[in-house]
Amino acid sequence: MKNTVIIGSGSYIPEVEVENNTFMENPFSFNDGRRIQNNNSDVIAKFQEITGIQSRRYVNKDQTCSEIASISAKRAIEDAGIDPETIDMIIVAHNFGDVISGSNQTDIVPSIASRVKHQLGIKNPFCVPYDIIFGCPGWVQGMIQAHIYIQAGEAKRCLIIGSEVLSRVVDPFDRDTMIFADGSGAVIIEGKEEETKRGILSHATVSHTLEEKDYLFFGKSFNRFGNEPTKFIKMKGHKIYQYALTEVPKAMKHCLDKIDLPLENIDKILLHQANEKMDEAIVKRLYKTCNVKEVPEGIMPMIIERLGNSSVATVPTLYDMIQKGELPKHKLSPDNKLLFASVGAGMNINCIAYQV
Repeated sequence: MKNTVIIGSGSYIPEVEVENNTFMENPFSFNDGRRIQNNNSDVIAKFQEITGIQSRRYVNKDQTCSEIASISAKRAIEDAGIDPETIDMIIVAHNFGDVISGSNQTDIVPSIASRVKHQLGIKNPFCVPYDIIFGCPGWVQGMIQAHIYIQAGEAKRCLIIGSEVLSRVVDPFDRDTMIFADGSGAVIIEGKEEETKRGILSHATVSHTLEEKDYLFFGKSFNRFGNEPTKFIKMKGHKIYQYALTEVPKAMKHCLDKIDLPLENIDKILLHQANEKMDEAIVKRLYKTCNVKEVPEGIMPMIIERLGNSSVATVPTLYDMIQKGELPKHKLSPDNKLLFASVGAGMNINCIAYQV
């Protein structure tokens, strides 16, 4: 049978660490422009309690989304030990493209994937690069798309990258600024003819775009005195929390049910690092939905505490850090079964069941 298997991974964690106390002087306001009267120390303490985030990483001023995507890609290629000219497809998940430091303009022409192919020096004209904009679940969706191409015989080896520089699209007047971070993660996947089934076992994707479409959006600054046309990433946090808690466990269960895989057989859940409390609640609801009484200790690795929410980059970065031994409490062994899952703008949700 033809298996779709991860053969290498890489990630790039930006050098600039931004602690929560960095935001002590931010003029945080409500969406109608009224200043929040609480001391910023109280706002930050409440934020940390809910999200689990103590710090996040930002890129240097001279770096862009495509450049850090190329760094993680090179590391994945080296880890896989392959010739980059043998890559059939480069899929880059992002949401804002290259936003130059000091600019307010998104640049996605040519595509970020085309820029990555150029930066990697790949000459092969049959290596097809393209972008996917799917909210935070973009990297997982890129994996699903590449898997389908491999199973259809249209590709043999694919590079899937999640790269984001959110630090340049955040509103300093908005408390949600503190959630977002920068980073990049990548994997090489390959189709292998093997005797037993492994790799991608199942996948599921769902989308809700009626009321849910505007839960995450590009909107005006909360600065009541500002008249600039620049827009920033905005979200309705409580709506997203309710949506994710209700719909993400359903999608994950659907992914398992497609292959009659019991939740008890899952060794790790690699969930998009959006909000620590929300992720914990999602996993608890999943186990309840599947009629499993207890959530196993250590089932869900978390890196949001020090790295924040880097959107499409969180899941591949988490996977790479585990593979490279950077999370000592979490290891992956042959035959381990994983769930990759994410939720984000759209609103979109997806999940992959994967066997090491």
